[in-house]
Amino acid sequence: MIAGDRDALLLRGPRDAVVFRLGRRSAALAAITWLLAGCAAVLSLSLGRFDIETAGVLRVLGGGGTLIEYDVVVRNRLPRAATGLGAGAAFALSGAILQRIAANPLVSPDVIGVNSGAAFGALAVLTVFGGSGLHTVAGALAGAGATAAAIFALSAKRGLSGHRLVLVGIGVAAMLTSGVSFLLTRADYHGATAAAAWLTGSLANRGGLHAAIIAAALAAAVPALVVLARHVRLLELGDELAGVLSRHAGRARTALVAVAVGLAATATAAAGPIGFIALAAPQIVRRLLPGRGAAFAPTAAVGALLTVSADLAARMLFAPVELPVGAVTGVVGAPVLLYLLARANRIGHAG
Repeated sequence: MIAGDRDALLLRGPRDAVVFRLGRRSAALAAITWLLAGCAAVLSLSLGRFDIETAGVLRVLGGGGTLIEYDVVVRNRLPRAATGLGAGAAFALSGAILQRIAANPLVSPDVIGVNSGAAFGALAVLTVFGGSGLHTVAGALAGAGATAAAIFALSAKRGLSGHRLVLVGIGVAAMLTSGVSFLLTRADYHGATAAAAWLTGSLANRGGLHAAIIAAALAAAVPALVVLARHVRLLELGDELAGVLSRHAGRARTALVAVAVGLAATATAAAGPIGFIALAAPQIVRRLLPGRGAAFAPTAAVGALLTVSADLAARMLFAPVELPVGAVTGVVGAPVLLYLLARANRIGHAG
């Protein structure tokens, strides 16, 4: 049952217990940002080597238009835009979860090595076993899961420490980067060239399978987050205090980490390890919204907007040469990381 009060929309479960709380400002920001992301997606469907007016794009999406317009919009650009929206939302949600439970804005799947683990697993499937499609997703999930388990096991000492998590993750990511480089040397020229572009993060040549993969991951993750979001504030207090206040804290943290890893791995399998979306999107939302709520809905929207906008810029800035979307997000995201590091050094902690 959904109910409202002055400041929030509440989703109530059986026995009138509050299962999920969505602040009105959070809902407004999510709605506005998703609208902007949708506009950016429509613009990306319009622009390219074969420009189509926005009215023509809408006509094609409505079932009209010429065969050429249909081929360009529906078969070529629409899967790319849909994959970008889904991957951006997944990366952003993954970063928001990890940053919240570790209480550290530097903790994101690309910084601590989860994306590197997913990339290693997917690349192993591509170059060693010759798999593709769902096999790549399975490899990414296995790589990300094993990496996350190792990182959290090595950094968990008397509770979870955000600083240890970052340091251990950077070390593990460096090892995985070396492994990725080794796998590239084992591939043939064409395979290595395609893998190198994918490893930067690219939405080129994406099809309906990629969009379906990320849509399925989000469809599974969003209901889980609706249930688990109420535990986030508790987990921010630290493992010891959270365990005292709730006997379900440990299971909730494990479930949240599993959701974050699954989202990052699936997004990496669909679009490559696009950097800095998971790091930047939660921080943008945190500075736009007051309070300490999880704000997962607007964070997903900001991640989708950043990814689709970056991909549009990657396609158009140096046309006809097309850049990988990861190159653009890296240019934009690196200053965000430097700012967070400088702020952490100035105030004495990474809060």
